[in-house]
Amino acid sequence: MSNNTVKRILKELKKHAPFTLFGAATGIVMFLFFRNLSQKTAHTLFYTFHPLHVVLSAIVTASMYKNYKWKIDKKKVNLLGLVLVGFVGSIGIATISDSIIPFAGEVLMGMPHAEMHIGFIEKWQTVIPLAAVGIAIAYFKPQTKFPHAGHVLISTWASLFHMIMAAGRTFTPSEIVGVFVFLFAAVWMPCCISDIAFPLLFVGEKKRARE
Repeated sequence: MSNNTVKRILKELKKHAPFTLFGAATGIVMFLFFRNLSQKTAHTLFYTFHPLHVVLSAIVTASMYKNYKWKIDKKKVNLLGLVLVGFVGSIGIATISDSIIPFAGEVLMGMPHAEMHIGFIEKWQTVIPLAAVGIAIAYFKPQTKFPHAGHVLISTWASLFHMIMAAGRTFTPSEIVGVFVFLFAAVWMPCCISDIAFPLLFVGEKKRARE
C-alpha cells in the first residue's frame, strides 16, 4: 500500500467520522428501547435493515471508487472494477458487520438462540438486486457522505436485531455491556473498511506525465 493510498484513507476516515459516530450512538439508543422484542419481530426487522444496509453500502463503496478513479484518470472508470468493488464491498462486508460479528458476540455471551443469518443466501432475491441498484446509483450519480451516514445507522440496527434474535429473553446487565461492545465493533470497523478503505485500495496511482 502506497503512502498516497494511506493518506487518502485517513483523509476520508476523518471526513466521515462524525457520521459514523452519530449512527453508532443512535443504534445504542435503539437497543435500550427495543431490547425486549420477540424473536419473530427481531427477525423481520433484521431482514428489513440488512438489505437497506447493503444498498447504501454499495452506493458509498462504488462512489468512492469512481470518484477517486475519475480524479486519477478522467478517461477511465473501469465498469467491471466498479461492479466488483461495489458487490464485494457491500455484500461481503455487510455480512461481516450484520451477521458474523454479532454471531461471534452471541456465542461468546452464551445466548440461547445464537444463529448466523447470511442475507445474500437466505434472502438472495432481495439482497443481490439491491446491491446492483446501489452500484447503478453510484455509476450515474456518485455520492458518499449522506449514504455513509445512513449506512452506519442502518447497519447498527441490523446488527442489533441480529443479537436480539439470539437472546430470546431479557438481557442480563453483563449482556447489555457486551452488546454495546459488539455493536461498536460490528459497525465501526466493517463500515469504514467497506465504504472507505476497501474501494481506495483499488484506485491506483496517478500516472506521471512523460518528460
